[in-house]
Amino acid sequence: MVMAVAATMTSCVTARRVNYLQDMTQGSQIEIENRFEAVIAPYDQLAIRVMSANATDAGLAEPFNDKSEEGYLVDVDGNIELPTLGVVPVAGLTRLRLQDTLTHLLRTGGYIAEPYVSVRFKSFKIFVLNGGKGQVLNIDNERCTFLEAIAMMGGLDVYTRRDQIAVMREVNGRMVMRYLDPRSSDVFNDPFFMLQQNDFIIAPTLNSGTMRSEMNYWTGLASTVISLTSLVTTIMLYRTLMKQQ
Repeated sequence: MVMAVAATMTSCVTARRVNYLQDMTQGSQIEIENRFEAVIAPYDQLAIRVMSANATDAGLAEPFNDKSEEGYLVDVDGNIELPTLGVVPVAGLTRLRLQDTLTHLLRTGGYIAEPYVSVRFKSFKIFVLNGGKGQVLNIDNERCTFLEAIAMMGGLDVYTRRDQIAVMREVNGRMVMRYLDPRSSDVFNDPFFMLQQNDFIIAPTLNSGTMRSEMNYWTGLASTVISLTSLVTTIMLYRTLMKQQ
């Protein structure tokens, strides 16, 4: 009986500890303050394709198209080197902004009259460290939120510390870490909710000692409650019998 009650009480606590977005209900609406578009950073790999709207200029676009698997690697200074155009600073630009920049350089430089430029990330990855295990998430659409990454990880088990899940990223030459808690809708407006390429998610686990302590606490509490209930019931039964005599 004691163990059954303890298990029930522990399961309630576990639900509060692990359930996602507990403060959201049917019809909840949250305005997203932080919009995000991935920006190019050193060591990114970019796939760049140049075409021309003019068929006669098609051959002029070919030298700009890197056909290697690696694409164009952004160097430590945030630059790439393109044929004819030479060194182009790209760090801090979104891919759409880089498309516009390259289009402008090709047109104003007289290389291609009507260029069309496509830029894609070839290396948008999120790294996960969870309970002593590692995982790499390859993101195809260049956009990934904290909750999407958790879903791609297969979710979090009951032993994961929800209040200490960290997102770590490089910002201006420094590694910055923030805790995000998926149990609260506040997570939507955290500046690290929208993940960037090469972010780390570090999800610590509760140790077995912590789990045993919590179970012992609730088992002891349940035992005390049941003992008090039994005592009260015995006293009431005794009084009832005394009145009947």
